Amino acid sequence: MISKNIVFTKPGTAELIPEPVAPLAPGEILVKLRISTVSGGTERANLAGSKTVSWKKKDEEASPFPRRVGYSSAGIVIEVGEGVTRFQPGDRVALWWSKYEQYHRISETKACKIDDDVSFEDASIFHIATFPLGAIRKCRLEIGESAVVMGLGILGLTALQLLKAAGAVPVIAVDPDPKKREKALACGADLAFDPFDAGFAAKVKEATNGGAKVGIEVTGVGAGLDEILDCMAPFGRVALLGCTRNSDFTIDYYRKVHGPGVTLIGAHTMARPQVESHGGWWTQEDDMAALIALTKAGRIDLASMVDETHSPDETPAIFDRLLNEKTFPIVQFDWRML
Repeated sequence: MISKNIVFTKPGTAELIPEPVAPLAPGEILVKLRISTVSGGTERANLAGSKTVSWKKKDEEASPFPRRVGYSSAGIVIEVGEGVTRFQPGDRVALWWSKYEQYHRISETKACKIDDDVSFEDASIFHIATFPLGAIRKCRLEIGESAVVMGLGILGLTALQLLKAAGAVPVIAVDPDPKKREKALACGADLAFDPFDAGFAAKVKEATNGGAKVGIEVTGVGAGLDEILDCMAPFGRVALLGCTRNSDFTIDYYRKVHGPGVTLIGAHTMARPQVESHGGWWTQEDDMAALIALTKAGRIDLASMVDETHSPDETPAIFDRLLNEKTFPIVQFDWRML
């Protein structure tokens, strides 16, 4: 069997390459992809050839090319390997830590079933959505608390929907791009502000009666963290969902964190329990189940955030845009178009 796969063959170059599908190992399933969602920040960094930085290591490392990405997808199981008990051919599944591969081999532990009333378009965003969901859980949001989201890419927009579903009020969206602010309001934000406006932090504090209780920082820029701290209420909690990997920046910890009692929370998606969920800390599989339930109940509509859908045949052009467009849309690949 031949699979058409998206591969970053060298810095700045993405290609759709036909490759043979290897036999399944024990515990693996073979999934024919239907929809994959582009995660712009991660994939832009990989395509540009950026070095990888692990929180476990002090130094950056150069990851070799070719590189394979595309970690949030959905499709149909067409074959199961030895020992697989959770799936059978024909099952519709959402995947996590997957790849852009038309026929994708993956461990059965990185998939969950989805019902017929959950679209592949929604399901292919579920893995990405577990990132802000985990961040919100770690902040221990209470019903009726105010929240601010700094940065309105796919993670920030998803965070807005989840905060609203969790009972946050008001939910405030922040981004310098007016189109993103407009989209955030369409996705359920109560207010949207430009962080470069004069008196920005004062506007947030006025709208939240003294400051936001929960902050989700998604820009990954030191200035974004600095500004969201100016928006927080005493004893507020800020999740570093997009924390900068550049250590060469500082903030006024004494006045912005220590004095007002603000809590900074590391919200990397890998910082989660592997086996058993507990208060504020859920496993990947349990978060996926929660997103399925929220979608089926109509509490969130992740697919509504998608701006464009393309065939994988358009791979070179799409990733060229990702590298060069200042504001890249939320894009899905539809593998049924091949």
